[in-house]
Amino acid sequence: MTDIRVPCTLVPCLDVADAQYDAVVVVTDSIDKLTGNLENIKAVLQDYEHVDGKLENPGFVHFIKTDVVPSKRLIFAPTGPLNRDYDDVRRFADAANRGINRAVAAGSNNPLLVRPVDDSFPKAGLVTSLGAMQVLYVPIEVREDVPSRARKVNNLGVWCNDQTRVVKALPILNGLEKGRSVCRDIGGSDPERMAAPRVAQYVQDVFKGTCIKVNILSDPEVFKKEYPLLAAVNRSAGCVERHRGHVIFLEYVGEGDIDTTLLLVGKGITYDTGGADIKAGGVMAGMHRDKCGAAAVAGFFQVLDSLKPKGLKVLGAMSMVRNSVGSECYVADEIITSRAGVRVRVGNTDAEGRMVMADVLCQMKEKALNEVNPHLFTIATLTGHAIRAMGPNYSIILDNGPASKEQTSQKMQAAGSQYGDPFEISNIRREDYEFHKGKSEYEDVLQCNNVPSTMTPRGHQTPAAFMIMASGLDKHGIDSERPLKYSHMDIAGSSGPFPGVPTGSPVVAMAARYVLDRVA
Repeated sequence: MTDIRVPCTLVPCLDVADAQYDAVVVVTDSIDKLTGNLENIKAVLQDYEHVDGKLENPGFVHFIKTDVVPSKRLIFAPTGPLNRDYDDVRRFADAANRGINRAVAAGSNNPLLVRPVDDSFPKAGLVTSLGAMQVLYVPIEVREDVPSRARKVNNLGVWCNDQTRVVKALPILNGLEKGRSVCRDIGGSDPERMAAPRVAQYVQDVFKGTCIKVNILSDPEVFKKEYPLLAAVNRSAGCVERHRGHVIFLEYVGEGDIDTTLLLVGKGITYDTGGADIKAGGVMAGMHRDKCGAAAVAGFFQVLDSLKPKGLKVLGAMSMVRNSVGSECYVADEIITSRAGVRVRVGNTDAEGRMVMADVLCQMKEKALNEVNPHLFTIATLTGHAIRAMGPNYSIILDNGPASKEQTSQKMQAAGSQYGDPFEISNIRREDYEFHKGKSEYEDVLQCNNVPSTMTPRGHQTPAAFMIMASGLDKHGIDSERPLKYSHMDIAGSSGPFPGVPTGSPVVAMAARYVLDRVA
């Protein structure tokens, strides 16, 4: 049975003149590179260039009817120049995205993607294919409600001048795309379709019969005892059964001796009203996307199940909570003692993401002390400041002392850059800890100020310091007997546009960093 979460079947193609394909989409930076089997296509494009001098300009897609390919549909999607200081491998994904979009608009059901090897970017072919598949994703609501639109195409053929690369890459491509699709399903769906109980059911269905273990908690009394900060956020939504919070735990243990353990905590705010500090002025729309951090955790576990890396253990937690407003909602000035015994004063109920992760991070910290080479991560669409600081297309990563010592951020950035899932590096400074120190003898830590993150200096850095302090990770810095590596990822910018489909970031970068070199 075909897995509907994969947008199409990837098929390696041996001949660009294969009659089963009803459109040929060519991605390259220069028609001069179309040699060998592509000489006929090159000749057609050279003739067309005499008519349209913008043939190789980036952003242009050229639809040409020709007898050179059986379908008579030839779509040229140029990358534009690739040799400037600011060009990167995403040029290939962008071009493939435009080209496949044009093929679908032309009525193609079986397009062929032609992607010559470009040695200046070793992963150009894989990134090109992922760019094409991004277009072909169909939201889960559409797949369920309108079955006739469950797929945009039937098959996507892939050809390049080194077919061995294509065949070798197919399992990896399928694994990465499955992961991104799970991430998009959860992250992009509306606040009812992916309310916390339905996310839990979706995750159970996805991983049923796989190597991924799933454990789900939803008892409010357990939340009060084990995750008091999360319980405060859940207090209002917990009164409504269909919105009741869930914490979803996932576990993967690879074959062989474990040499690395990842412990992931994802923010899963199924809808963010802002709570008592309500999001006013029309800025609430799109807040169903505040669960993309938890969605990325689930997506990464789908990659793990698909590719089964050896020597790696991964523990994941999805903190699925709705930040509702009402008579039961938590409010600013409340003082709540965290799982780590830290007295936290609430400053702004719209800073709920750090609340739902901090206690779960504390629990993961406790587990990490007994794991092999552990590294803790939080992943969240946490702050508008992340977008203001770095723009809308980049994940941000910040390290604590032990993680910085191992250059975790630099290694993640390098992996993401190679695979077209880029990161910017930020730093947690002393000012960030000082910002969250209690302002009176009542509290140990201040959760947040009462100004939006976009208007707060260091608005995306300080939340990482808060989670370190509230979870007790500050007792495991470089000066401690048991230092623990911890990195925070703010994916508010990279998670994707609204309206629009989520990108699936940072699933590919994480897989590139921790999984792909472990796959046989």
